[in-house]
Amino acid sequence: MKRAVTKTTAIAAAILLAGCAQTRIHKGVVIDSQNVAAIQPGVDNKDSVEKLLGRPSFTGEFTPNDWYYVSRDVNQVAFRNPKVSKQTVLIVRFDAKGNVASLQRTGKELVMNVEPSGRKTPTLGRKRSFFDELFGNIGSVGAPGLPGQGGGNGPN
Repeated sequence: MKRAVTKTTAIAAAILLAGCAQTRIHKGVVIDSQNVAAIQPGVDNKDSVEKLLGRPSFTGEFTPNDWYYVSRDVNQVAFRNPKVSKQTVLIVRFDAKGNVASLQRTGKELVMNVEPSGRKTPTLGRKRSFFDELFGNIGSVGAPGLPGQGGGNGPN
């Protein structure tokens, strides 16, 4: 009986610890360094870059001649928030004719963690309780002086 309890406890502990295992996740494109090295400014164009690297992750909102290829490795333990372990952003800029003008590679140094300031949005005006909102308009419906009620200033 004691062996069965020990064995069951060991199995339960192993299952619980397996749930806390660290997972590594890759998100985005796989940037091949050899393909990137083959791109030559002034020689390659949008079609050749797309054949080498594939479609970009996204293009520039205000500059559609900027293509962004994003690659990110993330580590996560159990239910905790994922943390970026490695990130590479390849920016391919094209000139007006569609030829490669420049290549730029950035890394994790541009990752920014944004923390929200709280769960309430600050607003202007007075603070009203639930009951003020619920009963605040009682007596104001049909009161004199409201538009359309014939307050005596217009023709009847």
